[in-house]
Amino acid sequence: MQKSTQDYLKAVHSLSKNGELVNNTDLSQRLDVAPASVTEMLKKLADADYIKYSPYHGSTLTEKGLKEAQKVTRKHRLLESFLSNILRIGNDKVHQEACQMEHALSDETEESLCRFLNHPGTCPDDGKTIPACDLPFSNCEECVQLHQKGLEQVGKRDTNLTPIQELKSGTFGKISFIRGEHKVLQRLLDMGLTPGTRIQVIKIAPLDGPVEVAVRGSKLAIGQNIASNVFVELEQNQTTKG
Repeated sequence: MQKSTQDYLKAVHSLSKNGELVNNTDLSQRLDVAPASVTEMLKKLADADYIKYSPYHGSTLTEKGLKEAQKVTRKHRLLESFLSNILRIGNDKVHQEACQMEHALSDETEESLCRFLNHPGTCPDDGKTIPACDLPFSNCEECVQLHQKGLEQVGKRDTNLTPIQELKSGTFGKISFIRGEHKVLQRLLDMGLTPGTRIQVIKIAPLDGPVEVAVRGSKLAIGQNIASNVFVELEQNQTTKG
């Protein structure tokens, strides 16, 4: 996929809030591109089924576009973690360096980088959640164990996953992936947040407050640091916060 296409999809993904359309002016400012060029590119992306574009209203990602946007966003944030935490690159340079490198990073190297960094959950630059990988695992321990056995070809996950704290209130989903070391995994399992479990987001408190979810007839208040490690597959016709 071309660099420009990835940049546009990542920008739409970043600017989208509560499933709302992203207007062309915001995209133009984010990408530092002329408005006419933005319109032309959005039409091409719509033709390729990466976005849904409504002239004079804005654009939103399709499932196909979301998958690609999450992939390049994941690579970007993993690279920022590597550049900042391992190479000690200054914060004023990390973002731009990651922008240059993300397009050349292969999927295989991305997977190895994630394991090397011990499966980080958030970006060191802005604290945003790193999207889940598209490997068909329910937790990070499975990934490590299979890699140690030399089983590198395991296929890809078909569906897009979203961390709990990025869902809208009232949204239903099925837990598909839990990120983190054994202690994190065990804590979530003890709370009933197990892969395959159906949940509903009841309320997301402002200012990084807890996320209230309904699980198996009970309500739980989950801290943002925990909620960011639990990824769900949305039920059809539902949207994320962006």
